[in-house]
Amino acid sequence: MRTMPHPDEPLYRIPDFSRRLSRRSFVFSTMSLAAAARFSGWASGPVTRLPVFPAYPFQLGVASGDPAPDGVVLWTRLAPLPLEGGGMPAEPVEVSWQISEDESMGRVVQKGAVIASPDWGHSVHVEVSGLRPGRWYWYQFKAGGEVSPKGRTRTAPAEDSAPDRLRFAVASCQHYEAGHYTAYEHMAREDLDLVIHLGDYIYEGGSRDGQCRAHNSPEVRTLEEYRNRYALYKSDAALQRMHAQAPWLVTWDDHEVENNYAADIPQNPNAKRAAFLRRRAAAYQAYYEHLPLRKTSLPNGPDMKIFRAVPFGKLARFYVLDTRQYRTDQPCDDKVQPPCGQELDENGTLLGHPQREWLLEGLNASPSTWNVLAQQVMMARIDRQPGMEEAFSMDQWPGYEAERRRLLRHFRDFQTRNPVVLTGDIHTNWANELVTDFDAPADRKTVAAEFVGCSISSSGNGAREPKYHAAIMSENPCLKFHNAERGYLSCEVRERLWRTDYKTVEYVDRQGSPLNTRASFALEPGHSELQRA
Repeated sequence: MRTMPHPDEPLYRIPDFSRRLSRRSFVFSTMSLAAAARFSGWASGPVTRLPVFPAYPFQLGVASGDPAPDGVVLWTRLAPLPLEGGGMPAEPVEVSWQISEDESMGRVVQKGAVIASPDWGHSVHVEVSGLRPGRWYWYQFKAGGEVSPKGRTRTAPAEDSAPDRLRFAVASCQHYEAGHYTAYEHMAREDLDLVIHLGDYIYEGGSRDGQCRAHNSPEVRTLEEYRNRYALYKSDAALQRMHAQAPWLVTWDDHEVENNYAADIPQNPNAKRAAFLRRRAAAYQAYYEHLPLRKTSLPNGPDMKIFRAVPFGKLARFYVLDTRQYRTDQPCDDKVQPPCGQELDENGTLLGHPQREWLLEGLNASPSTWNVLAQQVMMARIDRQPGMEEAFSMDQWPGYEAERRRLLRHFRDFQTRNPVVLTGDIHTNWANELVTDFDAPADRKTVAAEFVGCSISSSGNGAREPKYHAAIMSENPCLKFHNAERGYLSCEVRERLWRTDYKTVEYVDRQGSPLNTRASFALEPGHSELQRA
């Protein structure tokens, strides 16, 4: 008996693909298996080409990501018993795929087969190339006699092209227990080219009382436990629908591993470093297994390179950052507190030297109209303490003030073209103007805009205006909007105008919330000041 039905529309009859792998698929499969061998010592065995499943194997849906002008990553995972470790035998399985120019799958342009390895949770990552730039495609997988749902994806524009517009949404922080993913239901009704997810795709904690939905285990630490947690989150129909509708760019924050960790330093000061690195290795592998990432992000034990640049013609270039894996420990503490002086340490870093230099070099060479940092924690230096005293979040960029100033001054001194910062993490909406140095009145030049999106569900229903709203607005002149509801950012980018809409839902503890646009802001090229739209 199937535990998940096929899609409503009729499924096409997949041709009898050759059992020989295409050269590109073979290269990728070989690299994946080699990485698996390096990571766990697994040796490949006979491949099962006609598997029989105890239930429908595509219960976690399909996804695509990291679009390029000539291709995209296609993803799925075989998991007939998704909450029980996947329910697959410990043997590699052949999975066929095809990609078409039409939704009815009548104009197939590429097809092939890849190996779903047990050492990678029977996940599938197909890197398709040779496609046409800037157009929509549809894709589907087959394993044994079972066919996946269809997905829709889009290639990026040609790098030397000037596309008329780009429409994308920004999401983060989707705590399963805290609420329903109503925001994704509304997002799916928009005509989007891309979705950017800025972290906290899962939460690692155990199940708590009084929540509208329940986690499926105590706090997760092992690879199988992380796999089951991802399977729970990806079982959500609204999340699956949004993954199947457009390509995603993803990066992590902290809850994909552990709250507020910093590089190899766990939040608990008494935890053993070796044990934490084993946990981080399990968490990173599960992250890769469940998201549409390229082979350049294959994890190697507790290490995984996820920062990358993704251009969309000459219109925009996204710098997807990692502010967790390479950072130094939070100064003073990881809480909101008064400055203690350590935040000015020149050796303190969120990015790490190699990533920071890569970013600065990329910004200097970028031909794009808009240069976009897709990253995790708030960059604006927001004072949370009313009155003469000050208090800042030490887990965010103000805890790394020397590096924050270095980056913002680089925007100014090297005349970075229209830098825009996209941020998640904080479960609330903020619209910020970023200035080079808040402590030097003569150096308070606005050099970039920051749009901070609220959570999909984390922290529950929220409120249109939190109790401290008036105080925090008056305390921070750089802050132009603040809201504490759930939702997402909807952005439309053109050569001569950037527009961000703050989309919110009124509640997440039950289904059916309406969608509101609480605020809209515009940016013009050459100007970093926010304008109400």
